[in-house]
Amino acid sequence: MEERARSRPASPPATERPPRVVIENVTPEIDGGRFPIKRTVEEQVVVEADVFTDGHESLAAVLRYRRESDPAWTELPMVPLGNDRYRASFGVHALEPYRYTVEAWLDPFATWEHGLAKKATAAAVEPVDLLVGAELVEQAASRAPDEAAARLRRWAAALRGDEPLEARVRRALDPELRQLVARHPDRAHAARHPRELAVSVDRERARFSSWYELFPRSASQEPGRHGTFQDVLDRLPDVASMGFDVLYLPPIHPIGHAYRKGPNNAPQASPGDVGSPWAIGGPEGGHTALHPRLGTIEDFRRLVARAGELGLEVALDLAFQCSPDHPWVKEHPQWFHRRPDGSIQYAENPPKKYQDVYPIEFDNPDWRGLWAALLGVVEHWAEEGVRIFRVDNPHTKPFRFWEWLIAEARRARPELVFLAEAFTRPKVMAHLAKAGFAQSYTYFTWRNTKGELTQYLTELTRTQAKEYFRPNFWPNTPDILPEPLQYGGRPAFQARLVLAATLASSYGIYGPAFEHLEARAVRPGSEEYLDSEKYQLRHWDLERADSLRDFVARVNRIRHENPALQSNEGLTFHRIDNEQLLAYSKATEDLADLVLVVVNLDPHHVHAGWLELPLELLGLSRDEPYQVHDLLGDGRYLWHGARNYVELDPRSAPAQIFRIRRRVRTERDFDYFM
Repeated sequence: MEERARSRPASPPATERPPRVVIENVTPEIDGGRFPIKRTVEEQVVVEADVFTDGHESLAAVLRYRRESDPAWTELPMVPLGNDRYRASFGVHALEPYRYTVEAWLDPFATWEHGLAKKATAAAVEPVDLLVGAELVEQAASRAPDEAAARLRRWAAALRGDEPLEARVRRALDPELRQLVARHPDRAHAARHPRELAVSVDRERARFSSWYELFPRSASQEPGRHGTFQDVLDRLPDVASMGFDVLYLPPIHPIGHAYRKGPNNAPQASPGDVGSPWAIGGPEGGHTALHPRLGTIEDFRRLVARAGELGLEVALDLAFQCSPDHPWVKEHPQWFHRRPDGSIQYAENPPKKYQDVYPIEFDNPDWRGLWAALLGVVEHWAEEGVRIFRVDNPHTKPFRFWEWLIAEARRARPELVFLAEAFTRPKVMAHLAKAGFAQSYTYFTWRNTKGELTQYLTELTRTQAKEYFRPNFWPNTPDILPEPLQYGGRPAFQARLVLAATLASSYGIYGPAFEHLEARAVRPGSEEYLDSEKYQLRHWDLERADSLRDFVARVNRIRHENPALQSNEGLTFHRIDNEQLLAYSKATEDLADLVLVVVNLDPHHVHAGWLELPLELLGLSRDEPYQVHDLLGDGRYLWHGARNYVELDPRSAPAQIFRIRRRVRTERDFDYFM
């Protein structure tokens, strides 16, 4: 008896009947819902899911979404795409997080209606079939409010009535009945995706931005004089006229004197050497203080206000590290790592040594106090009107710290934007983006060949990365003078600018050094600038005849005039039979704006090739000519068909940015291109 009892099958679970619908492969979903996807205000979230059940019964699926501050869900029906895949989309219209999930249930009425339609086609409907439908309609009536319930009961009565069978079948298959029943489904045993997924919503600047970096201390137009905030203010019209919308300033805080570096990272400074701005902190204060030679807080406020009037935002550098003279070194010694000999560990990147910089020790007993102090730095500058922060080396600080800090800072000011300067391993860069950084530096600086650029941009725009990783392309930075710029001359600078500004919707340049074609490395094989601004004052002649200023302004104007270039969506690479020519297009979803770019990757030689365009995908007719307008050179060409010839001489035009204009015929039989 005991053996027989042991083998007896277990009873079904004493819970509600489990749903028969399966929901799988919901997209977008980052790491099982651990992290949010990213959108900017007014963008769409397209959600798909596999939804199916056993057998052949019909089902219904809805996308549920809401603003985080709104407890009420909005539901949208999901459309079947085939192979049990469903889709729906919603727009994010507020600068706050959103939530979304998927729910599905069996739809007996749709199953019955589908079967009835097949029977009607085969002239095989029986009266009992309509009685089954009438019961389903009456069940829907029991779930509906008064007016809808009354309509449904009248419909059920008609299905049971004495009209001819054919007339009742027509009533049963009326789309109005289908819609009315669908509004009142039986969801008692609905299945729901087990997770509420999140959308992190940013303002437009997180998606589309043009950055210009300059050192305030080198902004003086008098050689040898230390620049001030007033000098930067005087430069603002020039920066704005070049079409930039973000002015990024390296650290503007006091600079330590202990172990101060001399020109070209010399280990010993001479009297008068200004040191590195990233060696933050001195007797005047730390991360919330200003370098006294730059000016006062009132000067800084005037700079921020005037920038805003010109359509610019001031971005500050968040470099969470300290000079040996920083007040925190004495006030909070536990925040720094001490070596066995009692000295504090300075920063190193062998063979480089940065004795003037102390990294912060995050694994210390007072980590909560440290985190609060660093959040206080962000809050301080946000109070002064700063809404964008470029974060120095975030990959050397804990991921959870950034996730916490960014969330806390944006809870009070959701308009804040954080850019991660993390030239590090791919998975680390991706995780920082997931943790909350709105934009990220990338490997673009070292992607130069056609294959490298195609592969990298495909990864950024065609894989799951596009849901959370927003690239910001920089052809150069104060730390990086890439080899192509060292040896490619003016054509290399122009080509790299066009690539950065048209492949990515956000890009930046390290200012005067770029438009002045600065290409001198400290030594062969190095990517460090000779006489780098990181360690000394520089004077820039803004009136140089060979400046790229006008070219930069034209490219930025093209970006602002063409919505296709203001997003990373719609990027498509095209075949062209020359490995030194890269061709790609960007288009808005409705194809109202269609931009084609061709770049000569070789700065030394003329290259030509036959370009192939997928006319149907671009909304172009095979039988009609179309105009391509070179927005850089202002030339206009009439092209026919999918294959057309292009030739680029880097000495005159290393790139062409075409706006494709379709032929339009008016009622007066007059043709023009739009």
